Parts: sequence; C-alpha cells; structure tokens
Amino acid sequence: MKKILAVVAVLAVFAGGAWFLFNQPYRGFQNETFVRIDHGTGTLDIGRTLAQAGVIRYPWLLWIERALHSDAKLQAGEYRFADPATPADVFSRIARGDIFYFEVTIPEGSNIFDIARLVESAGAMPGDDFLKAATDPMAVRDLDPTAQTLEGYLFPSTYRLSHSTTPGELCRLMTDQFRKHWKKLGAAVDVHRTVTLASLVEKETGVAGERPLVAGVFENRLTKNMLLQCDPTTIYAALLENRYRNTIYRSDLASQNAYNTYQHAGLPPGPIANPGVDSIAAALHPAETDFLYFVAKPEGGGHQFSKDLAGHENATRAYRKKARKAG
Repeated sequence: MKKILAVVAVLAVFAGGAWFLFNQPYRGFQNETFVRIDHGTGTLDIGRTLAQAGVIRYPWLLWIERALHSDAKLQAGEYRFADPATPADVFSRIARGDIFYFEVTIPEGSNIFDIARLVESAGAMPGDDFLKAATDPMAVRDLDPTAQTLEGYLFPSTYRLSHSTTPGELCRLMTDQFRKHWKKLGAAVDVHRTVTLASLVEKETGVAGERPLVAGVFENRLTKNMLLQCDPTTIYAALLENRYRNTIYRSDLASQNAYNTYQHAGLPPGPIANPGVDSIAAALHPAETDFLYFVAKPEGGGHQFSKDLAGHENATRAYRKKARKAG
C-alpha cells in the first residue's frame, strides 16, 4: 500500500509539474524579443529557437503541442513576443501566422530622403542604408536606362516590413509597385520624361483636379523655351548638396545645380520625388490651355492660373498681401 501511495505521489508531482509547464505563462527575456522562422524549418528547430529566445522553457514543450495539433501548419515569418505566454499560446500564434511587421506608409511626393527618415523612424532599417540602396538605379535600368537613382520609381504606398527586410528588398517592393501601376496606365512613352514631369506636378499641388493644369503649364513653358522656375526643384538641388535650410534663399535660386530650374532650361535631369498615379496620369495627359503661370490662391485651396505675366504678377501681389495680413 505504501508503494502504491508513493507511486501516486510521484505521479501527482509529475502531473503537477506538467500542468505548471503547460499552463503557467512564461517569459525568459527582457522587454521584448523577436523570433524569425524561415520556410522549411522543422518543429524541432523551431522549439529550440523559441527556447533559446526565452519564449518557452524547453523545446519539447512545443514538440508536444505539435503532437496534439498534428493538422496545424506552422507559418514562416517574424514573431514578436512581449508578454508571458503558455506553450499553447505560442504554438497558436505561429499556427495562425500572427506575424510581426512594420507598417510604413510612404506618402505621394516623398523623395528618397523623406523615405529614409520614415523607415528609420519606424525602426525598420537605418536611413543611410536605405539611401545607399535607393541611389543604385539597376532595379529600373530596363525601364529608364538614364536613371541615376531610383528617385521617381519608389512607388508611394503602405508597405509591411520585418527586421530582416533589407534596403534592397524594400526598393524592389517599391519599384515593383511602380511597374504594376505604370503597366495599368498603358503608356507607350518616354518613362524618364513622364515621371520627371509627374514629380514636379506632385510637388507643386496637392489638389487632384489641378494636376493636369499644372502639367499643362509646364508643357507650355517647355514649348516656349521658358525656364520652369519650379521651387521644388530648387529645394531638391539644395537637398542633394545637403544645404537645404527649410526655406528657399536667393543663394538657392542662384545655384548652378543641374536640378535648379531657375537657372537651367528644360526639365531637371531626373525626378525630384516619387509621384502617385494621378500625377503620372496628369503628366501623360496635360490640360490643353494657354496658361503659363500659377501661384497659390490668397484664400488657399489651390492655385490661380494666368496666361500672361501681368495676370501672374497681380495674382502674386494678392497672395503676398493676404500672407502679410495673416502674418
């Protein structure tokens, strides 16, 4: 009888220990930890990786969960663990693919410097590493043999990234999105010229209905061999030379940088930002008008377009007068 009681006691201890191991939430790491599971990784290796990261106490705990749920399929990806969890909780998250990702939204009109700041602030990757990848044009050389960087082809959208996403991979994701939308537009034209013009349109106005008009003004000025005098190109020139001071100075307007359209006729050497579909469409189909100038409306909400210099100067005076009163 004593032997039986002893065996029962031992079994009870084991049962209690097993219950504790399987039902008591565990966290053997500080703050948070990330675990990456690659495609084709077996349950044994996943269990070891989780145990080494402090997510579960012992590898075999996951193996037993696997045996209990033989139909489940463990999903590859990166997982974030921040709170104590039971082996069943951990197994369930991996089985349903509760994958961690950074969600980074790239607004229309962002340039490569803006994107670098966004991905770095999100914690996805160092901004300098992204800039290095974005200045390699090989990903779009088939589309644009003259491209000097990926500027203009990093399509603005929302992207999901993991810690393992490289700058090169992100650039490919973005250029693939550009290709997708360019194909939908069905344009059989010079992509370099179109995207360059679209980038100017994108930076000049956020009013969708104005974009064809702005594109038309630029086309009219190009036809007449007039300087485009596009402020965003002056800013971009300063950015390239690491001297932009959050406003345009006379020295910026006088800069001989090839991107400064106050000093150089024609379009700049390449895009100055990454335009959205509407701006690309506007560049493909500019409005046919006699307008040669535009300036912001005094009341806001768009621009005043003019056919001649006298009309433009009147509109500019009205804008400045309103700005002085507001200041």
